[in-house]
Amino acid sequence: MNIVPSEIPEVLQIEPQVFADNRGFFLESYNHQKFIDKTGINVKFVQDNHSYSKQNVLRGLHYQIVQPQGKLVRAVVGNIFDVAVDIRRSSPTFGQWVGCELSAENKCQLWIPPSFAHGFLVLSEVAEVLYKTTNYYNPQGDRSILWNDPDLAIDWHLTAPPILSAKDQAAKAFKDADLFP
Repeated sequence: MNIVPSEIPEVLQIEPQVFADNRGFFLESYNHQKFIDKTGINVKFVQDNHSYSKQNVLRGLHYQIVQPQGKLVRAVVGNIFDVAVDIRRSSPTFGQWVGCELSAENKCQLWIPPSFAHGFLVLSEVAEVLYKTTNYYNPQGDRSILWNDPDLAIDWHLTAPPILSAKDQAAKAFKDADLFP
């Protein structure tokens, strides 16, 4: 696996080693020891999530203020634009975001540390996204920041109006959100 740091050093793009031939391909999607050796991050994943979404669905920006979750995200069908936002007030990159394309074709993953907000936009006709989390879902701690908050100014690469859940339509502005110290 190859680790590609982003403009926010804690957010990492992970490129797996892919073994392909005329039959198809094989890759190791996760190996705990290799993850530690390559990233220096020793986490325990406790939950796997799988979402299916149609084109132009935008999910996010989500996080948990209680029981923050680190996430290891990948698209196994289609392609998405995946975004991480630093919401730690004490961080030198507070309020900054990074994004990258994850796809079934590039097979890359994105490591999003705990205390970051996360969202993605589906670029293909459909997408299936798998992600591992370092903490369990806690509905009482669940929070959302507006996907189009002007203070964040995320370039989502939109080609049409996004399809949003009621929760995401009612999300808080970044300046009004519950954030981390």
